[in-house]
Amino acid sequence: MKTYQQINEKIASGKAVVLTADEIIDYVDKKGLETAAEEVDVVTTATFGPMCSSGCFLNFGHSAPKIRMTEAWVEDVLVYTGIAAVDVYLGATQLRHGDPANMYPPGEFRYGGGHVIEDLVAGKTLQLFALSYGTDDYPRREIRTYFTIKDLNQAIMVNPRNCYQNYNVAINDSDRTIYTYMGALEPRRENASYCSAGQLSPLLNDPHYDTIGVGTRVWLAGAHGHVYAEGTQHAGACERTADGVPMEGAGTLALTADMKQMRPEFVRGVSFRGYGVSLAVGVGVPIPILNPGVLKRTCVRDRDIMAPVTDYSSDYPQKTGRVIAHVSYEQLRSGEIEIEGRKVTVGSLSSYYKALEIANLLADEVRRGDFLLAEPSAPLPKDRAMKPLEIREKAS
Repeated sequence: MKTYQQINEKIASGKAVVLTADEIIDYVDKKGLETAAEEVDVVTTATFGPMCSSGCFLNFGHSAPKIRMTEAWVEDVLVYTGIAAVDVYLGATQLRHGDPANMYPPGEFRYGGGHVIEDLVAGKTLQLFALSYGTDDYPRREIRTYFTIKDLNQAIMVNPRNCYQNYNVAINDSDRTIYTYMGALEPRRENASYCSAGQLSPLLNDPHYDTIGVGTRVWLAGAHGHVYAEGTQHAGACERTADGVPMEGAGTLALTADMKQMRPEFVRGVSFRGYGVSLAVGVGVPIPILNPGVLKRTCVRDRDIMAPVTDYSSDYPQKTGRVIAHVSYEQLRSGEIEIEGRKVTVGSLSSYYKALEIANLLADEVRRGDFLLAEPSAPLPKDRAMKPLEIREKAS
């Protein structure tokens, strides 16, 4: 048994043994579980891919004379102003003003909130336009100016739902191409798509949330951040394999970090034809090897992780709950899966290559003593299911 304090002392002294989730599997096979648990202090996990429930708080400071922003746009993308005078929240999926969206489907969605966030982190100059009704203490009614992230007092990424523990494999059973947040899906099961780093993914290496919880320090696009809450739609009560690995979405994380410390290559705006815009972001989470049980769970392999195959032409939008089949991530990463006797080409929206890069970057920071671990202040819920939105008449 080890403690967080003992592991952090080894990290601070530069003596910690740190491996990625990709490396630990062979290491345990070679050394054995008990010996490896004594030797290894930290296993780094990571993921990189689109995470729609992301965004950021920005503070512009006060102009002279002052303005209480009631409507505002950054690069013509609407931001939420119902907070305070010059605080706004920018959501990753917000469309640019005037975007035709799906008026002429499938829409292209060339620029939106995710792209603004990418441009901010990249240091580009952006336009702010804001309106106000004017007050005695905030008399200005309109402002237009240009700024970079360096001009902001704060630029804080605050993502309500990141790092889905597992996710659907999307296919299309209809007779026409459909356009979804899982990409374009060809008719009659001509292709499929998935979105996860599998055996590298943080919550798949800690399926019961033994070490990842509220307060856990994370690597968010290069910045040091933390888990500030369970993510929205977190549903730990789900179907699992005999080893406890979820067979559906399950857990999520709410993450935050300083955007001024982020690296542009791990913050990318993305467009989904016919669906909308989003943000691809890179996340790394270190797992402290407190005991052999924790280590064993970090040895999860792609072949052990099963993802549900769902029809996005009918079952997903109509919320029928039907799952056509389960396939392993080993099959998914091969580029071809078999569904009901038929071979289907499959592609990934997430990048295993980038996730592995993140896991190695985080491992290097821990080895250098630049990244200490934090013991969670509260656990993530294990027995909570996601509630549906019921359509009801108003109670009399």
